[in-house]
Amino acid sequence: MKNIFLIITIICSFNAVFAQKYKLDFKVKGLADTTVYLGNYFGESTYLKDTARVNSKGEFTFDGNRDLESGMYFLVLNKTRLFDFLVDKNKQFKISTSTDDYVTNLSVEGDISNQLFIDDMKFNAERNKEASPFVKIVQDSLSSEQETQLARAELDKINDKVVAHQDKIIEEHPDLLISKIFLANRRTDIPETPEGEDPTEFGYKYLKKNYWNNFDLGDPAMLRLGRPVYKEKVENFFNRLIIPQPDSILKQVELLAKEAKATQDTYKYFIWTVTLLYQNPTIMGLDKVFVELIDKYFESGEMDFWANAQLKKNLKERADQLRLSLIGNKAANMVMMDKNKQMKSLYAIPNKYTVIYFFDPDCGHCKKETPVLADFYNTTKYDVEIFAVSADTSMVKMENYINKMGMKWITVNGPRTATGSYHNSYDANTTPTIYVLDDKKKIIAKKIPAARLEDFLTQYEKFHVESENEQ
Repeated sequence: MKNIFLIITIICSFNAVFAQKYKLDFKVKGLADTTVYLGNYFGESTYLKDTARVNSKGEFTFDGNRDLESGMYFLVLNKTRLFDFLVDKNKQFKISTSTDDYVTNLSVEGDISNQLFIDDMKFNAERNKEASPFVKIVQDSLSSEQETQLARAELDKINDKVVAHQDKIIEEHPDLLISKIFLANRRTDIPETPEGEDPTEFGYKYLKKNYWNNFDLGDPAMLRLGRPVYKEKVENFFNRLIIPQPDSILKQVELLAKEAKATQDTYKYFIWTVTLLYQNPTIMGLDKVFVELIDKYFESGEMDFWANAQLKKNLKERADQLRLSLIGNKAANMVMMDKNKQMKSLYAIPNKYTVIYFFDPDCGHCKKETPVLADFYNTTKYDVEIFAVSADTSMVKMENYINKMGMKWITVNGPRTATGSYHNSYDANTTPTIYVLDDKKKIIAKKIPAARLEDFLTQYEKFHVESENEQ
């Protein structure tokens, strides 16, 4: 009977330990009888993960039977973040500090990751003190060139100390989260250019090839850091190292998505980051990337493990709006009423080029852009007609605007249409918005400033003449 009882006791104890996924003990001198929160970072956001009650001795515990994801966490009191710490492979440890200086007095028992993290914070604090006088010299406009150079040299020495300190930790503890954080924040050093090679081209190729060496796109801990390193790395890669052409971008997205797919968190975050990056691109033509991403990852059901029906609906509506007005597509016809109550058709314009100009009579920016467009219209050497679409329902406002701005081109009222709302076929939610069409009414440019129209047509004609000659 005793043996049976002993076995049951051992099993129960084992189950209790096994079930307890995390247990984070804290003791904060100067804190008593209050409520604190366990917070975590995720991308650019912060979240509250758990709650604990502080006893009269400043002791409290966060514990739970679910897994606590690896990453950087923080303690919250009265909506104030007190200090950061790490949760790595070990989910059970004790942290102590005091309210007079939370960071300086930090100590940990039972966790090497946090011991190294705390030591690193204190090491960096000392290096910052060491660097402070030299930073002041560099920032002082009255410093001589020699003083500035000497100060920069001293700062380089201090930086070398920091790098050496990190290198030692990385070498001795390569699998710990703190080492991964150090590496994730490092820039890729480009070696000397081999003899006979172009430095710019060599540097670009080297950086692109080695950019992800120290960063695992499939590691969810990289999402839970004090700075949105994951997002910054992805955006920097696409903005600086990938040719801004839809096919080049989509190819890289597909390759990197395979790495990010290691976990659901990294997969959804990677896809969402690149989707937002190209939702409203600053470079003409890259809205095609957004449309393709929505089709491949959202409409296909690939992101259904987290994307709800409303989100998918919103994304699809936006993609469908962009889809019809992508560069290379034939522009949808618009038949609308002019000031003489005559219906004017976009497709009836015979000129080699057509500029569609969406404007609003009350739009302040339109009042600046319209005179620039008028100057282009009156001076261009190309065969161009303008089809201007007023977004306001008022015919009176439209006519007054035409007269005031000296608009000699075709101007119509957008809401008074025989072809439905132009918003269904054109991405023109904001005014002013300009599209450029060729003689077949194919979109060759969009959202281009009026001041750039002449240069654009010059380059466009030059490119097409060269292409025709090559053929």
